[in-house]
Amino acid sequence: MTLDKRLTIYNTIDTETCPIIPSEKVDAHNMLVYDIGWRCYDKKNNEYITRSFIVAEIFFGEKEKMQSGYYADKLPQYYEDIKNNTRIIKPFDEIVEIYREDLKKYNVKHISAHNAYFDYTALRTTAKWLNAKYQYFFPREIALWDTMKMARDTICKNKTYQYFTAKGLKSAKAEHLYKYISQNENFKESHTGLEDTEIESEILLACLRSHKKMRKNLWAN
Repeated sequence: MTLDKRLTIYNTIDTETCPIIPSEKVDAHNMLVYDIGWRCYDKKNNEYITRSFIVAEIFFGEKEKMQSGYYADKLPQYYEDIKNNTRIIKPFDEIVEIYREDLKKYNVKHISAHNAYFDYTALRTTAKWLNAKYQYFFPREIALWDTMKMARDTICKNKTYQYFTAKGLKSAKAEHLYKYISQNENFKESHTGLEDTEIESEILLACLRSHKKMRKNLWAN
């Protein structure tokens, strides 16, 4: 789609990871990113570009760790997608360069991720593990929004929102939020990078449409 420079273009990114050391606790400092997906779109959800990358050094270079990944059962589908060029294999640093080029090309001012701290930290952990050229995946000059915080301040406060955690709090899981937004009770989250950005984009736009006061920035309290 041709870019109208008057528009605000958003970027949503999602990662999938495997643990460095197998653990029941999900800790981003213990995670290596093997799948990175993103999309650029406007406030009407018109799509400008999508990307889906496999991190070569992790997916192939850390096969033992990949087998202990939380979604290791998806590996056959990944191999099929790679075969069909649905997902592209690239080294980590090259993925970073492509990402930053896309942000620049589409003049992106806001990056979002659901539970952005996890993606930020897992990407940082991966960069350290690989001794990568780019130790920080995200450009510092672009705001990084957390749609989990945004949703807690908006969607989750709706009286009709009916999804709860085991502790009785309103759930801000992407799958639950999307079920509510789409009114599709049968929806199941893919837990693959690019596919998850599609629902997380909808969550971002729903939060913005609420026109409610909300925390946006990853580092906002």
